Amino acid sequence: MKISCLIIDDEPLAINVIKNYLEPIENFEVINTFSNPIEGLNFLKNNNVDVIFLDINMPVLDGINFIKSLENPPLLIITSAYSQFAIETYELDVLDYLVKPIEFPRLMKALNKVSKRLENKNSNPLEVNTESPFIFVKIDKKRMKKIFFNEILVIESLKDYLKINTLTGKYIIHSTLQDFTDLLPERNFLRIHRSYTIAIDKIDAVEGNSIEIEGLRYVIGRSYMEHVKQRILNSSI
Repeated sequence: MKISCLIIDDEPLAINVIKNYLEPIENFEVINTFSNPIEGLNFLKNNNVDVIFLDINMPVLDGINFIKSLENPPLLIITSAYSQFAIETYELDVLDYLVKPIEFPRLMKALNKVSKRLENKNSNPLEVNTESPFIFVKIDKKRMKKIFFNEILVIESLKDYLKINTLTGKYIIHSTLQDFTDLLPERNFLRIHRSYTIAIDKIDAVEGNSIEIEGLRYVIGRSYMEHVKQRILNSSI
């Protein structure tokens, strides 16, 4: 099912940035954009959307008063050049707050929040979800790749890029290790070095200051050692 998106921003360039980011992501669809927030309000009177990307500083009607005017608001993601409105907007139940210029990994983090919130909202408690949790990553200019969390072995930092080693292949993406690690379920993954995040259930052995996964050894950073030992001990029988 497509997740419908509406973009409201008085800067056409800012609208295009988000549109271009969303275009290759198969389960998100931009159904309309507005540079005038009043026109956006009129559109919402007769149309339902799942999520609105909303600027704060706009003429006639600013983003905060726009939100307050909605009776049954969809999910809301603020896109603003100013961070000082964050606390006020979170009190209005905003899902996320993106500060311009918006980087793609940060947007992906917000999109994963959207997917998770809608999944929880629409799920039937009597229905069993047979599909494993996953994340979409951008592996080239036009292609998004679905990667299941339970297939990830090791994420390795390559300066401004990452190599994601999985059971089914290796993928290079543009992101920092910290940003990508933040997108992963904390109970399943562990940062062991400034260059490595590993899947805890894929650990074959721990010896000295290294961890073995699929026949390869990964050094545990000195500053990570105590935390790594505690996590591994807590996951042991």
